[in-house]
Amino acid sequence: MATTTSITTTYAGEFAGKYISAALLSGKTLAEGNISIVPNVKFKQVMKKVATDAIVKDATCDFTDTSTLTLTERILQPEEFQVNLELCKKDFRSDWEAVSMGYSAFDNLPPKFSDFLIAHVADKVAQKMEQNIWTGTNATAGEFDGFITTLGADGDVNDVVGQASTSANVIDELAKIADAIPTAVYGAEDLNIYLPSNMYRNYIRALGGFGAAGLGAAGTNAQGTQWYNNGNALSFDGIKVVNAPGLSDNDAVAAQASNLFFGTGLMSDQNEVKVIDMADLDGSQNVRVVMRFTAGIQHAIGGDIVLYATA
Repeated sequence: MATTTSITTTYAGEFAGKYISAALLSGKTLAEGNISIVPNVKFKQVMKKVATDAIVKDATCDFTDTSTLTLTERILQPEEFQVNLELCKKDFRSDWEAVSMGYSAFDNLPPKFSDFLIAHVADKVAQKMEQNIWTGTNATAGEFDGFITTLGADGDVNDVVGQASTSANVIDELAKIADAIPTAVYGAEDLNIYLPSNMYRNYIRALGGFGAAGLGAAGTNAQGTQWYNNGNALSFDGIKVVNAPGLSDNDAVAAQASNLFFGTGLMSDQNEVKVIDMADLDGSQNVRVVMRFTAGIQHAIGGDIVLYATA
């Protein structure tokens, strides 16, 4: 007798939050905690900025209010997004059945066909969110303004003009970024240099002995290109260096993780995930996957951030 695959459950409500969490937070930047995550933003969140002049004065016998305190604010307002897909079960069944029967060498796919579909979609959402966080533009459907857009529009941000990255010049280019970091921020525990994949890869290669700046032919620990095992934590001048795949080639950012924010209504009732088998409704083999979620980014103090970009 032929095996018939059908979906008899619809995922929604409280359980949906787990799938939304997987989709939004499994991108590299968010999964590794490289920026601050602000969940449960129902509509928008106001972040107050406090600026003062010199507050330490010479002592007198009187109370003299001579300092100036300025309050400004930034708004973190996640936008609403949705995923509406209609998939044919036949197109996915062979992959899913291979896993469920144990024939696959991979064991990370869920045994239920409905979970398989949601995991597939969640991976795509996570990839898109990683890109949106850094290079998204609000004018494009399915995107919100990313940090390259918001930082570029902030006149307080420290701008650095760079050049196309190679393993030969990446050390010098990272030095430009480090030199532009404000003194008050340099040395902060959560300070990161966020690099796109091409600059990150070039830095690894340079540390393997193929760069300048006195690295030597044998590179780090005299291991050449074998020194990096994809688990080593990278740093430059004591500053943590992290890979942000969502950044475009040759763009980089230096900032504290506590100064960059990702907001979402993660646990709010605006989020839902549903898998609907259309077989009982129209007799087809189609499955509809529906996700609804909110997402957006914001930075706080522009003057504490470095934006590196090619001319």
